[in-house]
Amino acid sequence: MRAVVQRVSEASVSVDGQVIGAIGRGLLVLLGVTHSDGQAEAASLARKVAGLRIFEDAAGKFNLALADVGGAVLVVSQFTLYGDAARGRRPSFTAAARPEQAEPLCQAFIQALIGQGLEVQTGRFGASMAVRLVNDGPVTLWLDTAELGR
Repeated sequence: MRAVVQRVSEASVSVDGQVIGAIGRGLLVLLGVTHSDGQAEAASLARKVAGLRIFEDAAGKFNLALADVGGAVLVVSQFTLYGDAARGRRPSFTAAARPEQAEPLCQAFIQALIGQGLEVQTGRFGASMAVRLVNDGPVTLWLDTAELGR
């Protein structure tokens, strides 16, 4: 699984002009799934995201995690995180998992975050979504379970 994690002061996702998920302070997580992913990757990535200390303490140091600041998470599925544009001008998305595999794993990731006591909002899997955010910092991280050393 891959995630682009952005620290935000607010974020929302809309489908057909209707806001379906919105948060204040917290993290926007763009989430992609590949063929080799399973429940272990979903759980591992959720633990990593929940535990990231990327919020500032009173001294201005990155020492606080999401729960420490009472933040929320907005999770938006994004198969294009597995896009390959190394050759040509049109990206290939063959590394992205098919929807029947990806959707349950996105849900497993979301449930793992909820299981850690976090407030979670979501986009709609497979929909054309408009994502709005105010990146705080900006702070943006790229996480890949293939590199996390479960």
